[in-house]
Amino acid sequence: MPSPSPLRYSELKLPGQSHFYRGKVRDVYRIGEELLVLVATDRLSAFDVVLPQGIPYKGAVLNQMANHFLDATADIVPNWKLTMPHPMATLGRRARPYPVEMVIRGYLAGHAWREYRAGKRSICGQALPEGLHENDPLPEPLITPTTKAPQGGHDTDISREEILAQGLVPEAEYAQLESYTRRLFARGQEMAAARGLILVDTKYEFGLTAKGEVILIDELHTPDSSRYFYRDGYEARQKAGAPQEQLSKEFVRQWLIEQGFQGQAGQSIPTLPEAFISRVSERYRALYEQITGQEFFAPLQAASLPAAITESLNHLP
Repeated sequence: MPSPSPLRYSELKLPGQSHFYRGKVRDVYRIGEELLVLVATDRLSAFDVVLPQGIPYKGAVLNQMANHFLDATADIVPNWKLTMPHPMATLGRRARPYPVEMVIRGYLAGHAWREYRAGKRSICGQALPEGLHENDPLPEPLITPTTKAPQGGHDTDISREEILAQGLVPEAEYAQLESYTRRLFARGQEMAAARGLILVDTKYEFGLTAKGEVILIDELHTPDSSRYFYRDGYEARQKAGAPQEQLSKEFVRQWLIEQGFQGQAGQSIPTLPEAFISRVSERYRALYEQITGQEFFAPLQAASLPAAITESLNHLP
């Protein structure tokens, strides 16, 4: 399919709009005091830095995949979604985000592997055994939370004990977040296995509504927040010490590392070649089809966003 121009920034004026916030990859519009509209743009971030070029179809892939999983896990934890008015946007309930992200890892990959390779044998206060190799399964899934950095900052590993000591989350509510995290991850692993994939690690964000209800917010089990391996051939590749075939942003991070960029001060963000942008776009679409079992169709044009969202707002009960 011919690729459209990526939507890097939405500039919407919505009825009842009271606030606007631009995240790394999402534009967030507050409607009154109780509603939010999240527009999944085609921006791409890595190492907590927004890269200079967008990825065609990325926003539509992430938004539709997140909706797929929000619907499939609503029996585990209530979530913020009300409706999806457009392939690139979701309308839902506003909540006060907790200042931590709940990262859970089933395998030693990505950031955890880089820490382990550097000699560390604990992450977020949890011990890791000796003798592990990259992409090995962990003895049991580990919750390794991070702080939520201000815009432009880096998320930082933090332990359960530090979260409670700093009063970031009350103990009873944090226990609820841990329970939801483990149950969501187990469901995600089941759904991935049914599609020939392994859900390696992911992160969840939660918030507290004005009525005091803990809900799941933001995205869920997308390649921006999760890492997937192909199950077929996993064992053989591990035994051979070969890289795992994966559907995630890790290959983007690896490409950036090869260009000498890891988001550190003084490093220049490399320009993504057009051929690489096309490969990234193809990978996002491939993951959508692999994980949902549905064919990806070109979404409505971004220009239709305002009308589609306005119509949904007008038809809310």
